[in-house]
Amino acid sequence: MLKEERQQKILEILNAEQKVITSDLSERLSVSEDTIRRDLKELDNQGLIKRVYSGALRKGPPVVDFFSRQNIASDIKTKLAQKALRFIEDGQVLLIDGSTTNLHLVNQLPLSLKATIITNSPPISMALSNHKDVEVIMLGGILFKQSMINLGIQTVESLNTMVADLYIMGIYNIDAEMGISVPTLSECLVKRKMVEVSTEKIGLVTKDKLGTVSSQIICPSEELTYMITEDIDSDIKNLYQEKNIVVVT
Repeated sequence: MLKEERQQKILEILNAEQKVITSDLSERLSVSEDTIRRDLKELDNQGLIKRVYSGALRKGPPVVDFFSRQNIASDIKTKLAQKALRFIEDGQVLLIDGSTTNLHLVNQLPLSLKATIITNSPPISMALSNHKDVEVIMLGGILFKQSMINLGIQTVESLNTMVADLYIMGIYNIDAEMGISVPTLSECLVKRKMVEVSTEKIGLVTKDKLGTVSSQIICPSEELTYMITEDIDSDIKNLYQEKNIVVVT
């Protein structure tokens, strides 16, 4: 098998199984582990995979600006948001960070909802303007325009005085073993603090983000109480259920 054929086969296995182990690939492709390590390094350098200890994971979908993401898989995001509505009740303190899927959720909240919503997302804050019985607490900070969220030390420190019943987390990347991650340190620190001050956490996850990883790990995947996602294979679903996450598909 030529190197190019072997690397294509590695990508096919990775897309099908979400992760690959160096020793396993060595046996399956009948080459040395050193050869597999070189293949994984080349694929990582090309931005096609993310190398991790003992193997590799899929890279998540590319990070694009907020307004472009609004039109990507909007039907799927709407369906995920509809499934999340049953976890939201009157009287709750909700923490909702900035993501296009979370904006879909906020747009479906009943106008009769009585709650307090904390957010670092200007678009989400604006979307709540017609909810007369929702108290909106807008977290300050430096506006990260690409994602339309406020970040920075001011955002983190303002969370020190808050406690939320439910944190609705925008998910960039999640892997059952590696955890929940994002590309940038500034967003990682804010999300990590949001996890810390919340009793329960829920993630709305399109399946292209499952089994993927970025450079900044926020927390272990088992910090999620609930994960709402698309229909997925039972073996993938079991990976998250084994972490005591309630998976809703």
